[in-house]
Amino acid sequence: MDADAGFDASLRADDVAFGARDAALLRAIDAAGSLNAASDRLGRSYSRAHERLDVLEDAFGPLVERTRGGPSGGGTTLTDGGRALVARFERLRAGYTAIAETTVAVLDGTVTERTGELGVVDTDAGPIRALVPPETDRVAVSVRADAVTLHDPDETPAADATSARNRFEGVVTRVERGDAVARVGVDIGAGKTLDALLTADSVDRLGIGEGASVVASFKATATRATPREA
Repeated sequence: MDADAGFDASLRADDVAFGARDAALLRAIDAAGSLNAASDRLGRSYSRAHERLDVLEDAFGPLVERTRGGPSGGGTTLTDGGRALVARFERLRAGYTAIAETTVAVLDGTVTERTGELGVVDTDAGPIRALVPPETDRVAVSVRADAVTLHDPDETPAADATSARNRFEGVVTRVERGDAVARVGVDIGAGKTLDALLTADSVDRLGIGEGASVVASFKATATRATPREA
């Protein structure tokens, strides 16, 4: 199990992920009326755009309708399924945005090491690598739910001593589902909970439920520490 959260979230079918770049391609086709013109608008090669569209249609079904010749010279338009897929992705992204803005875990701690802008903050739940302020050692570390990735403990990549990625073993305490987005709470000990944002499809596909053991990870560069009031 490996469930990435955040604005890179995607819709999946047959192991194919439909993400922001794919939505942009379909929107450009809809606006430009052809794949060639859409590729030019996006600064992408026509051949790669065509290959990607074929992959997406194999997984998600017909997304565009092509016409050849005729008075208008032919072109490419989105099918109802293509428009529905883009709309579904936009709802997913909007759901992530709304939840991420209000879902932040805050852990108090003390900066014990510094390497440039990055530092190690000692918290009750364990050390956290984060962007730290230069003027104080007493800080509050904020971890947004859209920065947290969940892994199966048996499939978690080996830790690298030089990695700037934080890892915490924990237990899922709640799963709050919406139409497209789910918020998963993970108890990481010391009375601290991290939230992670997943697609509702990912929750079903990965079988995430209350009581499941997981490893929560998040990048140091996506984690900010701010001065804590005395």
